[in-house]
Amino acid sequence: MFAVMVVTVVLAGLLAWSAVRKLSHDESVVRSYARVGVPEDKLNYLAVVLLAGAAGLLAGLVWAPVGVAAAIGVICYFAGAMIFHIRARDAKNLPTPALLAVLGAATLVLRLAAV
Repeated sequence: MFAVMVVTVVLAGLLAWSAVRKLSHDESVVRSYARVGVPEDKLNYLAVVLLAGAAGLLAGLVWAPVGVAAAIGVICYFAGAMIFHIRARDAKNLPTPALLAVLGAATLVLRLAAV
């Protein structure tokens, strides 16, 4: 159970940090997303999805089915992000969503093993 908590909290923290960056609309963040075809006016929506994922992961520490659903959602979100980076030929920034997808998968596997 300790591993589930550690991986969940780390991933939730990374999701929240990513959401805050999107909500900042910092010029470098806006440029980065524009490069893969995401307009600035969509960043707030993406941030909300990330915050919902973080909240779901943390709620999953109390009620496992919510954590399972949140982990699946996080994996899907970052699979989509990887597709956007591949489609834009942005291999330089592909490792970040790939790592977060792997952390989502690790969270899911650990959560399922703990049930």
